[in-house]
Amino acid sequence: MAMNVGSPGGDGNEPEVMMDINTTPLIDVMLVLLVMLIITIPIQLHSVTLEMPVGTPPANLVKPEKIQIDIDDKNTVYWQGLPVTAAELEQKMQEAAQLNPQPEVHLRPNKNAQYAVFANVLASTRRIGLNKIAVIGAEQFVQ
Repeated sequence: MAMNVGSPGGDGNEPEVMMDINTTPLIDVMLVLLVMLIITIPIQLHSVTLEMPVGTPPANLVKPEKIQIDIDDKNTVYWQGLPVTAAELEQKMQEAAQLNPQPEVHLRPNKNAQYAVFANVLASTRRIGLNKIAVIGAEQFVQ
C-alpha cells in the first residue's frame, strides 16, 4: 500500500506539476492561420453570363384553335361536342395536325370513363403528332 504524504522537498503547500499540454496557444495560432487563409483566398464568383433580350417581346397575333375532345361515362368520344367513331377521330386528328399553327387539344375524360379509352385517345394524339395537349379534369361530363 502506498500513501501520499507530501512533497519530498519539505513544504507541503506547493502545487503538483501538471502533466497536460496547454492547448490555448495552439488554438490561438490555428485561429490566426484560419483568418489569414480566409483573407488571402481570392473571392470566387461563380456566375453565368446571359445575354437577355432588350425591349418588349413581340405579340402573338395568331391564337391557336382549341379542339375539345370529351369522353363520357359510357366511353363515347366526342369531337367538339359531336360523337365520333375511332376512325373518324383519327381522321380529324390527322387533319388538325396539318394545321399551322397547331391547335390545342383539350382532352376531358369523365371520371367514370374507362382508362383504356382515355389512354388510347391520348396515345393517338401523340402518335399523330399533336403536341399541344391538355388533360382537363371534369367532375362530371354532361352531354
